[in-house]
Amino acid sequence: MRTAIVLFNRDLRVHDHPALARAAREAERVVPLFVLDDRLLASRYAAPNRLKFMLESLRDLDSALRDRGAGLVIRRGDVVKEAIAVARETKAEAVFTSADVSAYAQRREAALDRACTEERIAFEPTPGVTIVPPGDLTPNGGDHFKVFTPFWRRWSEAPLRAVETVPGGLTLPRGLAKGRISKLADLTDGETSPDLPKGGEQEGRRRLTGWNRSGAGRYDASHDDLAGDATSRLSPYLHFGCISPREVLERTRDHDHDRSFARQLCWRDFHHQVTAAFPDLPRRDYRPRGRRWREDDEALAAWKDGRTGCPIVDAGMRQLRREGWMHNRARLITASFLTKELSIDWRQGAWHFWDLLVDGDIANNAGNWQWVAGTGNDTRPNRRFNPARQAKRFDPDGEYARRYAPAE
Repeated sequence: MRTAIVLFNRDLRVHDHPALARAAREAERVVPLFVLDDRLLASRYAAPNRLKFMLESLRDLDSALRDRGAGLVIRRGDVVKEAIAVARETKAEAVFTSADVSAYAQRREAALDRACTEERIAFEPTPGVTIVPPGDLTPNGGDHFKVFTPFWRRWSEAPLRAVETVPGGLTLPRGLAKGRISKLADLTDGETSPDLPKGGEQEGRRRLTGWNRSGAGRYDASHDDLAGDATSRLSPYLHFGCISPREVLERTRDHDHDRSFARQLCWRDFHHQVTAAFPDLPRRDYRPRGRRWREDDEALAAWKDGRTGCPIVDAGMRQLRREGWMHNRARLITASFLTKELSIDWRQGAWHFWDLLVDGDIANNAGNWQWVAGTGNDTRPNRRFNPARQAKRFDPDGEYARRYAPAE
């Protein structure tokens, strides 16, 4: 074909990008397109921390595409209308994009499919957001796995697609205006956390290389050590697709001898396949338990601010405010404290995390909150993470607590 569009969404990279690789193989000219979605910018999705990270990632992606002869084409407005407008302008014959799982992403994909059909343009959603595409693995008699362990067994044996190579060169249609990447102040007047990670594929790959060299081999023994901070910290780069989960699995395979890190990547896929089948996961109980939640604005505010008086909980909440990120063990402890100790609705906590997390992911955030709250995929709905016992086990010297919540 002569011209194809690659519509970037949550896949801001050039390495192992199935949609980009396929378009480069099949089309003479490729339009790498990103649309700043006005509907999302007017929603809670446009949290300042994620916007800052996203804009840095877009600039990095633009640089990588320019190195290959193209550059990123930027538009703003309705994603479907803008994509079709660019397709008409360039006489594109196909639109390639990475399929996603949220309710909004599914509606957007369906609308884009209809619009492309009306324009007689091929619409090609591809894998790439997860390792195993949602829906590829199903249990007997069901459309998705509701429990993690059987999913992990099937996932571990599933055939995987090959890691895609980076296109050597790309050619843009002549005369196409690229547009510009917005500044953060153009999109929000909100404040960002002071210690945010730097966005972009280049930084994500640098971190992956360092993690693979020194962290992956000892992940099982050290990942719950709160003070040791021995997790990969790759989650923001996975959320925005700055690195490919498929490539992460491939590159860490030789060091992850007990597959404990692969198991975490599988959890990510698990929550995505649940969300694909149950798009209301961020708003509605997956497994209603009839729990009656307590309304307590003062207790909720103290939890958000890290003023509960429980050092391990307060440290986690203050790390979230400072870095836009929180250690996974601390996420479990703080979520359990809100839902099991304070009896406050998990949605209140999930939205607060969503407002601050750089890796704020619809599937993972909602899935993990519901798992902790007992309304999701945990087979033990009454599970509690006792903060005192958790601190004794995972922060025995109180170093993590003092680092983020020093005594006042």
